[in-house]
Amino acid sequence: MGESDSKTDAGIGGKERRGIWKKMFDLVYPGKCRRCRAGLEAGRSLCEGCAAELPGLKDPFCAQCGEEHEGQIESAFSCVNCRGQTFSFDFARPALPHHPALLEMIHELKYARRIELVDELARLAKRAFEDDARLASALKDGWPLVPVPLYRNRRLWRHFNQAEEIAKRLSHHAELPLCQALVRTRGTGTQTSLSRAERLKNLRGAFELSRTGKRFAAGKPAGAVIVDDVFTTGATTGECARVLRKAGIQKVVVVTVMRG
Repeated sequence: MGESDSKTDAGIGGKERRGIWKKMFDLVYPGKCRRCRAGLEAGRSLCEGCAAELPGLKDPFCAQCGEEHEGQIESAFSCVNCRGQTFSFDFARPALPHHPALLEMIHELKYARRIELVDELARLAKRAFEDDARLASALKDGWPLVPVPLYRNRRLWRHFNQAEEIAKRLSHHAELPLCQALVRTRGTGTQTSLSRAERLKNLRGAFELSRTGKRFAAGKPAGAVIVDDVFTTGATTGECARVLRKAGIQKVVVVTVMRG
């Protein structure tokens, strides 16, 4: 190997090398749709047909959290879970309702470290912007995407933050900037079995502005879009929104891939 080749190789980090090898592998061995096994273009996990079969939110749904409601309601409404609650975000917009196939993909990403599923999940998350006129201002004015941060111990175990990875790809697909404006200051443990009130208490003070977030807030931005994988009770995204609002950000909305 020549000196120039050695220098070039030394300048390429492990992550970049893995990316190059993956692109080459995808060209030689294109993936197959996880549902129908049809051939796929590089980076995809679902074919266009199977992705389209995953239903979006159907009217009527809660204007605050995206929970679908059976029956006919003509005007905007809040569901029984949101009625009487105070949220720091303006509204949360899951791109899709709860769906077993989608939940399986999210669980594989988070617990089996299937990072290759990120791009498909981000493409699905983009539907929120396509389907909801309330997000038009975010697209028009270029509100940044702010991923919900993970505490360092959880991130070390998982090797990545799923919300951050989804936000990165969503930034590409929706043509919106990415801003890692928040950091998690402490671990909060699993919240699966906790009530909303218990989650709120557990999360209080768990987030703060990062250096990037402080610079972002100093510019008095009009709005920000918090990004996460699943919206459940709104406790986590609500605490993130509270920190952003306290910093002076006027409007804060939440976009997730799925409603929990």
